[in-house]
Amino acid sequence: MKILGIIPARFASTRFPGKPLVQIQGKSMIQRVYEQASMSTLLADVVVATDDDRIAEEVTRFGGRFVMTANTHISGTDRCAEVINKLTGFDSVINIQGDEPFIDPLQVDLLASCFDDHTVQLATLIKRIDIQEDLFNENIPKVILNDLDEAIYFSRQTIPFLRNVVKTEWLERGVFFKHIGIYGYTVQALQSITKLKASSLELAESLEQLRWIEAGYRIKTRITRIESIAIDTPEDLSKISGL
Repeated sequence: MKILGIIPARFASTRFPGKPLVQIQGKSMIQRVYEQASMSTLLADVVVATDDDRIAEEVTRFGGRFVMTANTHISGTDRCAEVINKLTGFDSVINIQGDEPFIDPLQVDLLASCFDDHTVQLATLIKRIDIQEDLFNENIPKVILNDLDEAIYFSRQTIPFLRNVVKTEWLERGVFFKHIGIYGYTVQALQSITKLKASSLELAESLEQLRWIEAGYRIKTRITRIESIAIDTPEDLSKISGL
């Protein structure tokens, strides 16, 4: 099994333009993500997928690899699909978020290990919710599983709903998981899902993985205990100021 790590990175972020190039303790964000991903023991190679020359120049400066992609992609999944159509010889792809400068290589390896099972086509990570703030935060997608640890549904609402239980007791009375936004795909599955049209559930929740479930794909999950820190806005940089 030969697995490629791809880090989608675009300059034109609505909430944080130029985010991949922001300096964090003497290194650009994209360099930190690249170096962390490169410490994975299960990835055969790591590349940055970008549509911006400034990001490409920065990757070249620190000795990384990049692939130029179109500027019309709506999601990182679409950008990964273009890369894998240009780079051959890989069996699976790990889509690594470009805004997590301290992503733990163990998370990458945990996800990559899902493909030891050759029946797995799609995979992602989840983490048990242990604080009330996350449980009812609509910006944090939740997920419920079947007995095979496959995702049944993702929602921005809190799922499952505990009927006849006051919400202040939900964490004590139920088990809840949040989605960690790192994906794995076999090459064949990646090429197929990017040809699917946006689905009704995807449009309702604004979660692309619902398109895959509606189309009949199974998404394997693995539970991580590691909490990743994503940088979505300039203000988020304060989250890592003490690291």
